[in-house]
Amino acid sequence: MVDVVLGIETSCDETSAAVLVRDGRGPELASLVILSQDIHRVFGGVVPELASRAHLRAIGPVVNQALAEAGISLTAVDAVAVTAGPGLVGSLLVGLSFAKALAAAGNRALVGVHHLEGHIFAPTLEDPELEPPFVALVVSGGHTLLLDVPAWGRYRLLGETRDDAAGEAFDKVASMLGLGYPGGPVIEALAKEGRSLFDLPRPAPSRPRRVLPEGSPRRSGEQDRCGPRVHGIPDRGVGWWRRVQRGFAPPARGAGGGHRTRRGSPSPPQSRQCSHDRARGMVPSGERSCE
Repeated sequence: MVDVVLGIETSCDETSAAVLVRDGRGPELASLVILSQDIHRVFGGVVPELASRAHLRAIGPVVNQALAEAGISLTAVDAVAVTAGPGLVGSLLVGLSFAKALAAAGNRALVGVHHLEGHIFAPTLEDPELEPPFVALVVSGGHTLLLDVPAWGRYRLLGETRDDAAGEAFDKVASMLGLGYPGGPVIEALAKEGRSLFDLPRPAPSRPRRVLPEGSPRRSGEQDRCGPRVHGIPDRGVGWWRRVQRGFAPPARGAGGGHRTRRGSPSPPQSRQCSHDRARGMVPSGERSCE
């Protein structure tokens, strides 16, 4: 029986490790260490090559810190779980190579975890009694999905963003407004202060595609030419620009959040209904689900 699992995550711009321990009451999160990469703030977004190099420098110390905080030695680890994708290829390779080496050196089990499926299972750490059927809303940096989950390991795509995920859209809006990176938290804060001055269009629904476990949804990252180019407006002073930022944040937040909510109400033929009528509710997950 596996009693201690070391988890490693390096899919994008954060190096993280966690220790999960099984006791008489069930699995317990013994430690969690997350190291964010500040270097990307200079560029207003994640630079894949820089992310990979940062993971190389951080992966060892982060894993050691997670084990130390859990009070567990590496020899006590029974299995290593690691994000296998989707994500940035170079970043994923760092975590996978490190995890494979740990598993091989100690004759431990190695578990490759699908990034999005990991998000779906994550809420069970806070609510161990969570069980399907339910509707899962996955909002991560690169994916925004609404999934019918009739049972663990079974998923049916109900809706997704057509191009950029919500997190990517917030980052691009923040970049245009000169608000820095990442964009979600600062747009959330400004949206509470300001009032809407712009009427932004809502994205059109796209045809549902299979996402789990066969692959990940299409991401172009290039089709951001439509919409207001606020950064092209001439500067009229700090106070005026601050009003533009506060006026743009509420509709930007509403366009992302409203789209996620609206897609939850099926409108044939673009979206699909659940395959059952016993869903217990919606379960949000993902690093951007609170934005």
